[in-house]
Parts: sequence; structure tokens; C-alpha cells
Amino acid sequence: MSEVEFELLLDAVRTAVAPIAQEDFLAQPSPRIQPPPRAANDNERRWPLVPWPEGWSAVS
Repeated sequence: MSEVEFELLLDAVRTAVAPIAQEDFLAQPSPRIQPPPRAANDNERRWPLVPWPEGWSAVS
């Protein structure tokens, strides 16, 4: 690899890992800030607590 090719490679790497400008970063909406999807069977009621039968254990 010649010195010119090496410099071109270094320039490409510098461009790829350059930090994003802070104002550009804040202007983009974040995909993480979205409400979670609702379940298809969500009837907006709390499900009742079903207790374990007497003598049962969750440990196998």
C-alpha cells in the first residue's frame, strides 16, 4: 500500500468515526421515545391475582 493510499484510507476512517454535531444530533427524533404498542387483547382491566394452590412451589 502506498503512502497516498494509506492517507486516503485514514481520511475515510476519520470521516466515518467523526462525532455528530450536537445541534444536528438533537434535531433528529429518537425512535426510542415512542409509546409501547398495545396488546391486541388489551381490555384495559387489571387481571385478577390467581394464588398458587396450597402445597405447590414455583421451584422445580
